[in-house]
Amino acid sequence: MASGQTLLPCPLPAHLGATVTAEGVEFALFSRHGDRVHLCLFDEQGERETARLPLPCRSGDIHHGLLAGAGAGLCYGLRVEGPWHPEQGHRFDPEKLLIDPYAGQVDRPFRWDARLAQHGVDTAALVPRCVVGPNSDPQAQDKGFDGSSRAPAFIYELAVKSFTMRHPGVPAKLRGTLAALMEPPVLDHLHRLGVSHVELMPIAAWMDERHLPALGLANAWGYNPVNFFAPDPRLAPGGMADLRRLCTAYRQAGIGVILDIVLNHTAESDAFGATICLRGLDNAVYYRHAADDPGRLVNDTGCGHTLALDRAPVVRMAMDAMRHWRACGVAGFRFDLGTVMGRTETGFSRDAPLFAAILQDPDLSQAILIAEPWDIGPGGYRLGEFPAPFGEWNGRYRDDVRCFWRGDAVFAGALATRLAGSADLFAPGHRGPRASINFLAAHDGFTLNDLVSYAAKHNAANGEDNRDGDDHGYSWNNGVEGASDDPAIRSARNRDIRALLATLFLSRGTPMLAAGDEFGRTQHGNNNAYCQDNEAFWLDWREADEDRATFVGALARLRREHPLLAADSFLSGKGEPPDARWLKPDGTAIADGEWAGLDAFCLVLNGEGQVLLIAVNRSQTAIPLAIVSAPGWHRTLASTEADEIATLPARSVALWQRD
Repeated sequence: MASGQTLLPCPLPAHLGATVTAEGVEFALFSRHGDRVHLCLFDEQGERETARLPLPCRSGDIHHGLLAGAGAGLCYGLRVEGPWHPEQGHRFDPEKLLIDPYAGQVDRPFRWDARLAQHGVDTAALVPRCVVGPNSDPQAQDKGFDGSSRAPAFIYELAVKSFTMRHPGVPAKLRGTLAALMEPPVLDHLHRLGVSHVELMPIAAWMDERHLPALGLANAWGYNPVNFFAPDPRLAPGGMADLRRLCTAYRQAGIGVILDIVLNHTAESDAFGATICLRGLDNAVYYRHAADDPGRLVNDTGCGHTLALDRAPVVRMAMDAMRHWRACGVAGFRFDLGTVMGRTETGFSRDAPLFAAILQDPDLSQAILIAEPWDIGPGGYRLGEFPAPFGEWNGRYRDDVRCFWRGDAVFAGALATRLAGSADLFAPGHRGPRASINFLAAHDGFTLNDLVSYAAKHNAANGEDNRDGDDHGYSWNNGVEGASDDPAIRSARNRDIRALLATLFLSRGTPMLAAGDEFGRTQHGNNNAYCQDNEAFWLDWREADEDRATFVGALARLRREHPLLAADSFLSGKGEPPDARWLKPDGTAIADGEWAGLDAFCLVLNGEGQVLLIAVNRSQTAIPLAIVSAPGWHRTLASTEADEIATLPARSVALWQRD
C-alpha cells in the first residue's frame, strides 16, 4: 500500500481515541500487554487501506501519536501486535482490524462473519471503519432540563426501530431511525400519554450474535454492542448529530431522554467469538478471567464474558462513554445487567470503583441513574442494594403484582408492600419510593397483552425449540391460550389489563411502561423476542387499542393532579390522622394475620391536603365498599365502571377522593 503520511511523536494526549487539534489528529489507545499499535488509514470511501502506521510513543500503557494535517472525516482502524497466549488471556492478532473503543462514529453496520473469530485471518474487508468526528464543545453541552436532570414521573421504554417501522404517521424514509422519533405524530402520542422520559433501548453500534444469521434472524434490541461511543448507523445515519437533535427536540417538548447502555459485555462474546475491538486491544485487561485460570473468561452476563469494570482503564472507558452521551443532552442512563458495574474480584460491592467514580463526578452524579439490579453470576440478584441516587428496576414489583392478579394465594400483603413503595427494599438504603422503577412488562418477557393471553411461553420462532426465555412469567390466559375472537375472553383480558395498569399508576414509585403496552402490542406469546426484527414483531399502530391508550393518559394525568400518589416518602401508619390505613372492604382494619386470605382490600391515604382511597379486588365478584358510602366521597378512577359508586366490580381497581 502507498503511504506518504507519517505519525509524529506528541505529548501524552488528555483524551483517549482520536482528538482533532490545530496540528492534526492525536491518537491515544490503551494496551498494557500489546507490543505495538498500528493506525490503519483508509480512503475517503472507507474502502482501500492507504497506510499502516505504528504509533510512535508509549507512555505507560497508552500508545499515542499525531497525524499532522489530518482532521474530521478521516477513516481509520487499528491493529495491535502482541502475544498470542490464550491460556494466559492474551489474544493479540495483527491480522484483525479493530475498532477504536473510543470511536464516536462508524461508517457502516457491523455484520457477523466467522472469519472475525479465526486467528490469523485478515478482517479488513469485514470491519466497519472508525470516522474521526469534530470535538464536542464542553461549554455547549446540553444537559436536559434547567441545567440538570429532573426526576422521572413516567418512563416510556422503546426500541427505535420496532416503535417506528410501522407507524403510519412517519415518512417511510425516516422509519427505524432516531429522526422518526421527532415526527409530530410520535410526539403527540407521547404527550397524550403524559410521558416525562423516554428510555431508548441501546443505540450504540451492535452486531448480531453469531448463531442468528444462520437462522435468518437478527438482533432487534441492540444489547450486543461493539463499542460504547458510536451510535449504530442504522438508527443514526447522521451520527451523534442525530442524537443531539433528538435530545434538543424532546427537551423543548418537556420530555427527557434516558439511554439504555450495556456496560457489561460486548459483541466479542466467548472464547469462540469475534476479535473486533477490546479483545484485540488487551483481552486480559478489559475482560474478567477466572482467578485460577487466566485463560477462562468469567461469564456473569450469560453472553460468554464480562467487562472488568473494577480496573482503572475500564472504569475510565465507562466514565468517558457516559460523558460522551451526556454531551448530547441525554438526561441519564439505564444500566443493563447493572450488577456487573459493582463486581470486583471478591464479588458485588456498593463501594466498587465504578460506583465511586460516578458518585464523585459533579455531572454524572446528578444524572438519572437506573440499574437493572441483577446478572446471572454468583450472588447476582442485588435488588435494593445499589447506592443512592440510583433507581432500580423493581423485579419484585413486577412479579408480586402479576402473582396477585393471577390469583396466587397469599399475595395480598406482597401487593400492599409494592403499592406503598417497596420500603422493604429501598428504605434500608435511605432512598425513597421513587428509587423503585415499577413495571409490569418490559422489553424482556411477555408484553402486557400477552401476560393475560398466554399461560406459557411460545418462543419457537427463535430457533431454540422453546428452550430460551424465562419459564416463570407468572402469566395467565383467561381460559384460552393465545389470540381469541371470543368476546367474553377478550373482555376478560381487557379488564385484567386495565386493572394492572391502574395498579401501576396508583403505586408509589416511578412507573415505567414498555412502548405499545398502552395499546395492545403482542409478541404472539414470545417472551424473548430479542432476535425478532421483523414486521410480525414491530409495533402495529393500525391495530392500536385507542381506548386503552386514552386510559393510560388518564392514569398519568391522575398522578400529576394528585401528588399524594407519587409522594417520595414511605407510609408509616402514624400521625393524626394517620398517613395510611389498610382496611377490608367493610371498613374494618386488616389484622396482620388476615392478609393471607384477602382477595380485596383498601388503602386510605392522608396528606398533601387530600384524602384518597385506593381499592383493589381480584375476585370474580363485585363487592360493596362501606367506607365510600358515607357522604363526601366521589370516585375519580375506575378500571371497570360500576353502576353504584360504593361498589367495586370484579377484577378491578378504583380510586376515590374525599371532599
